[in-house]
Amino acid sequence: MAVKLNKKALDHAKKLIKEGKVAKDERDDWSEHAPSTKEENSFLEKHDFAEYGKWYLGVDDDHPDDQKGHYKFPVGDFKKIHRCGVISAESRAGQNDYDDIRDALGKLLDLIDKD
Repeated sequence: MAVKLNKKALDHAKKLIKEGKVAKDERDDWSEHAPSTKEENSFLEKHDFAEYGKWYLGVDDDHPDDQKGHYKFPVGDFKKIHRCGVISAESRAGQNDYDDIRDALGKLLDLIDKD
């Protein structure tokens, strides 16, 4: 699997955090706050995969960029960045040795917690 950092998503997340579009939720809230398959599909009915990809800090080149499987490490609900999503993604990236993604997520968490 060739997963790498999605720099467009990183820039998008930083912008949203600076605009205050962030949910400062708790570490374990992601299972409840993560978008469901239905919410993902609804978003894709209204937007293209380029917009969809802005919410995922990793991309997998083993899958075409017009498939959901191309996008890894979600950090938001298509409205706000979620602190719990960043923490969850950071943990999973570290477990899978995606150091560049893990480090980027750590910096996003620092930005969120800075306030």
